[in-house]
Amino acid sequence: MRAIVQTGYGAPEQVLRIEEIDAPAIGPDEVLIRVRATSVNTPDWATVAGEPSILRLGAGPRRPRRRIRGSDVAGVVEAVGAGVAGLVPGDEVFGSAQGTFAEYVAAPAARLVKKPAGLTFTDAAASVMAGLTALAAMRDVAHVSAGTRVLVNGASGGVGTMAVQIAKALGAEVTAVCGPGNAELVRSLGADHVVDYTSEDFTRSGPRFDAVLDNVLNHPPKATARLLAPGGVLMPNSIGNTGGLLAGLPRTARAALMANVRLVKPAYDRENLTALLELLETGKVRVVVDQAYPLDHAASAVAHMLGHHARGKIVITA
Repeated sequence: MRAIVQTGYGAPEQVLRIEEIDAPAIGPDEVLIRVRATSVNTPDWATVAGEPSILRLGAGPRRPRRRIRGSDVAGVVEAVGAGVAGLVPGDEVFGSAQGTFAEYVAAPAARLVKKPAGLTFTDAAASVMAGLTALAAMRDVAHVSAGTRVLVNGASGGVGTMAVQIAKALGAEVTAVCGPGNAELVRSLGADHVVDYTSEDFTRSGPRFDAVLDNVLNHPPKATARLLAPGGVLMPNSIGNTGGLLAGLPRTARAALMANVRLVKPAYDRENLTALLELLETGKVRVVVDQAYPLDHAASAVAHMLGHHARGKIVITA
């Protein structure tokens, strides 16, 4: 099969190349998927760039031990393991796996759901990590319900566009922070109020919020926490956009020590994928795709993500 292999750390065009390698074998609880689409997430660009560089200690000092990036997947089942029930070759599925920047991937059956015909492979693949992260933040961490006041910093990105919509679906009053070029986009997704970060410091605004999801981490956590109403929760969800040894990790670490901070840890399982799928099928949430790239141009897709100004998701089609 063809796969995008990472040979080192650095600019995507220099360290990502397409190679012919063996298709993966599957275990008893896995399925082999012919990948139709995947998407680029923060762990992908961070591992390709090797930033913050301290993360190389875990990933591999010279190049990552796991050499194929990607975790979101939508595609067609080619084969099933002996212990898999409910899926057969030919089923269209989406969910989570490891090494999806390739023509085929082995995926745990427990991390997949069937894709309905009305959902495109592109939208399905783009929804997984971003959608499950936003769902965990709004439903499980912030416990958003009718009347909850929510602020989303970085509202026009992959997680941000999902978070605005999921918060609205749960009944929240949503304030979205984004650049002026994305104001109409986030309004179309349901944002009640929009703050232009180029002209206003949202950490100094008057309103108070029950939940703040910070996808950018461009302000000190203590400054952002000033926005919280009594009992409110701050959810940092970024490693920052700068490189160096630590990048935004010190801010995340400091935030984690604060009493009103909760980290978002999405669960990639069938139950949560089914809940996300229900939101997509009912039209309460739509996937925003900035651009789709063919597999041969995966390096350009990662470079696009590294620009940190994508509107919604960057997709790779195979």
